[in-house]
Amino acid sequence: MVLKGKNEVRIKNIALGDVWLCSGQSNMVLPMERVKEKYPVDIASANYPDIRNFFAQTLTDLNGPKDDFPQGQWKTANPKDVLTFGAVTYFFAREIYEKYKMPIGIINSSVGGTPIEAWISEGGYKNFGDIQKIIAQNKDTVYVNSFNRRPIPIRPTVRDLGTIEHWESADYQPKGWRNFNIPGFWEDQGLKDLNGIVWFRREFEVPQSWIGKSIKLFMGRIVDADEMYVNGKKVGNITCQYPPRRYEIPSDLLKLGKNTFVVRVTNTAGKGGFVPDKPYIMTVNGEEIDLKGTWQYKIGEVYQPINSDGIGGGGLVRQNQPTALYNAMIAPVLPMKVKGFLWYQGESNTANPEPYDAFMSALINDCRRLWNDPKLPFLGVQLANFQDLNYTPTESNWARLREAQSKALTLPNTAVTVTIDLGEWNDIHPLNKKDIGKRLALSAQNLGYGEKELVYSGPTLKLQRIENGKIVLTFNNVAEGITSKDGEELRWFAVADYDQNFVWAKTKIVGKDVIEVWNEAVKSPKYVRYAWQDNPEGVNFYNSVNLPASSFRTDGETLDEIKPWKGKKCAVVLTYDDALNVHLDHAISLLDSLNLKGTFYIAGSFPGFKNRINEWKQAAERGHELGNHTLFHPCDASLPGRSWVKPENDLSKYTYKRIIDEIRMTNTLLESVDGKKLRTFAFTCGDTKVEGIEFMNDLKKDLAGARAVRARMQKSEEINPYDFDSYVNNGETGEQLIKLVKQAQSEGKLLVFLFHGVGGEHSLNVSLPAHRELLRYLKENEKEIYIDTMLNVAEHSKVLKNK
Repeated sequence: MVLKGKNEVRIKNIALGDVWLCSGQSNMVLPMERVKEKYPVDIASANYPDIRNFFAQTLTDLNGPKDDFPQGQWKTANPKDVLTFGAVTYFFAREIYEKYKMPIGIINSSVGGTPIEAWISEGGYKNFGDIQKIIAQNKDTVYVNSFNRRPIPIRPTVRDLGTIEHWESADYQPKGWRNFNIPGFWEDQGLKDLNGIVWFRREFEVPQSWIGKSIKLFMGRIVDADEMYVNGKKVGNITCQYPPRRYEIPSDLLKLGKNTFVVRVTNTAGKGGFVPDKPYIMTVNGEEIDLKGTWQYKIGEVYQPINSDGIGGGGLVRQNQPTALYNAMIAPVLPMKVKGFLWYQGESNTANPEPYDAFMSALINDCRRLWNDPKLPFLGVQLANFQDLNYTPTESNWARLREAQSKALTLPNTAVTVTIDLGEWNDIHPLNKKDIGKRLALSAQNLGYGEKELVYSGPTLKLQRIENGKIVLTFNNVAEGITSKDGEELRWFAVADYDQNFVWAKTKIVGKDVIEVWNEAVKSPKYVRYAWQDNPEGVNFYNSVNLPASSFRTDGETLDEIKPWKGKKCAVVLTYDDALNVHLDHAISLLDSLNLKGTFYIAGSFPGFKNRINEWKQAAERGHELGNHTLFHPCDASLPGRSWVKPENDLSKYTYKRIIDEIRMTNTLLESVDGKKLRTFAFTCGDTKVEGIEFMNDLKKDLAGARAVRARMQKSEEINPYDFDSYVNNGETGEQLIKLVKQAQSEGKLLVFLFHGVGGEHSLNVSLPAHRELLRYLKENEKEIYIDTMLNVAEHSKVLKNK
């Protein structure tokens, strides 16, 4: 191509084909160089001039989209340059090229350790008010620069004794060194909570045939940083924990007899040392010497804990801020037409996976909006299995984030590549990138190149039914049928009844697309989970084309915050007045067993609260609301039937100021217990006035809502959050209580229950069986019933009024 103007520009070696935009974090960045020992033939045979790669320079911008990259170049796939290609993207591109023989371009715009929020444009956040505030704040240079002026805590000066005394020297005579088994972490071998510098040394003898040859040295992975010395000479160092330690011993360094190996390891947080299940060898010409075993160690320096008094240093981490990477690393690609998107990210969001559902959808929709094509293929990679094995059913942030990634499949022309069989327990960067690339290519063939009959996914759950004490699961995407990869019973299935206490299950494949799951100890199974672990190592649930099923669960749900009752048929709130002992002993224990939440209105002076404050604090930590029921529970004694009210608690004798002060004092008291400023109020005896004035009008800044006492249900549009209706319960059977719930279900209304005694302790009382029967019904029907605290329902009602 020749461009002529005042001057002439000649562009050579142009290819016309498909360009895929690839983004994410370190597993998308990870280059072929990191996997060269695993794929030497693939690298040596990388002669594909029509496969081209462009790596975007790592840049950020908080102010807005950039028009271009400051530098960068396209490189073709050859044995030298392919080492700089992302491994996943190269294997993906090679599969597509081999299939269609058309030029394939890869733009790899990825940054290790970054969250999804940084990759979405400002326009993609139109429904995220909190994120929009952060974006606006980050455009304020004064605000951003203020982080750089914060003092950085200074670590006390302590020097490394090993460096001072040259413990790496071949002439050094060791004294006072102790034994240590490599691989392993020093916290597991007698060094408790040590952050600092630890030296390791050992002597090895090598064969005569090795002398004068260059030797490859593999020291696995080391946490965090290391320097490697052989016979006093430094042969390499790595400054972070993730890369493999692959060093070369020069041909003139080893000698006959004893050779001294020394490793200086620096660790600043967590467990320091040598990661197990990695290669610790030196090798030449196919011969190996095992470096594992007993070494000696000595501590060079102990880092003293820093008291920063909550002051952070180092400034704002720009690459973690919303839009920062989109602006600098995605926006410049916009003028180019792309075939689709590859996305491999999620590790940085596992600490808080819940928002990922919304972020993933926002990212996909944002990409398609920016390229003005609502059908562009979006192919994601799910998180691989990683971390320690847990042989009991458990909660898992990694599984929860995988679930969020899979939910993207509800959008058209999307696919998620499952990798829970390709990970490594001890490496967040698993080396098997070829199979990931191949699986991504299958998705591209189906969604991008029209091969609609091609199966590109493992089995996905279609429906669940319960029959004869077993859960029967039916799946899509089974090809010729479900298979066990190793011929054994399918592993990593767990079942539970409504209490959601999961236990491992037995399984049986009973049809091409059907599995039965059960455990004899679970008489009424309700839910099933599969591979709901950080690391479900050894999964064997595949389809006939050798693609694994993703982890899944049937006990999760997605709520629609802008629909009445969050998209369910009705809402039910369980409230309990007066802070009674039976609430802690009976009600809360049952609620916890069913994973339901209640609101407990606390009268601050009552013995059931004062004598058991720690237990109320623990209840609040488990999600129950501690509501405000005043300090002394005053009621208007002038009304009929109120002869029982004590004179000192007669609300008709209160001044307006007194009731306001008592309510605010109760808020302060409860905040000292649960640490929360926001809660709801319950009118004592349903009385709403003092001195003829509605006192709640002056408390709306102090309280999120208020519950009255009227036996009435309400539609969402009828609700005043400062005057909720409620049903007082006294002597009802479980059947009668459930009848009210069924009425709420049929009429789409809010039903608030008001309990006092639960199995005793109050003149207004329901029996334990009746209470238990109600809660079990609610749990069994929670897919249709929004069950929450009064506080959360009050906040939800405000959202509905403002939408």
